[in-house]
Amino acid sequence: MTSELLIEKLNRGFAQLDVNGNGQIDRDDVLGLGSRILLGFGESPTSAKGIQVLDSYDALWEQLTAHADADGDGVISPQEYRDGMTGAFVHGDKLDSVFQPAAEAVMRIADTDGDGTIDREEFETLLRAFGTDGADIDAAFAALDTDGSGQLTVDEMVAAAREYFTSEDPAAPGNLLFGQL
Repeated sequence: MTSELLIEKLNRGFAQLDVNGNGQIDRDDVLGLGSRILLGFGESPTSAKGIQVLDSYDALWEQLTAHADADGDGVISPQEYRDGMTGAFVHGDKLDSVFQPAAEAVMRIADTDGDGTIDREEFETLLRAFGTDGADIDAAFAALDTDGSGQLTVDEMVAAAREYFTSEDPAAPGNLLFGQL
């Protein structure tokens, strides 16, 4: 059984991936999100980092369709997304193997100064690409910066994504990854 909190988070995740807002996710939506990230950071889609992001989002699409496109029509409905995410990623073991490469590629783009972390400004640029409201960004950054360093590491971002997609604890910091619920 999936809690109301997890359903709410999955619904938000669906809305972020539904870039064109037509109520379903297709490959263009997922690659569109990757493109918005590149655009936000001024990265060319043909640069090495840009190619990594788009390739990782293409691989993410392949995994999403494998686990969520129940009717095989090449698009994912909200219900297919919730069912697929719950089975493969929330209660299954696919989260790290699928989301880790995308998170690492995005972190390489977001780390504009090359120090191995993302600061508050870099985090804001990233979250705006995901459509997060500006008012939620400060709270999200503060919650995710678990060591209080003023920087987010890849490990902190991956832990936040893991909590976002799997935790049923209302107080989990990762719940704020994309803003207040």
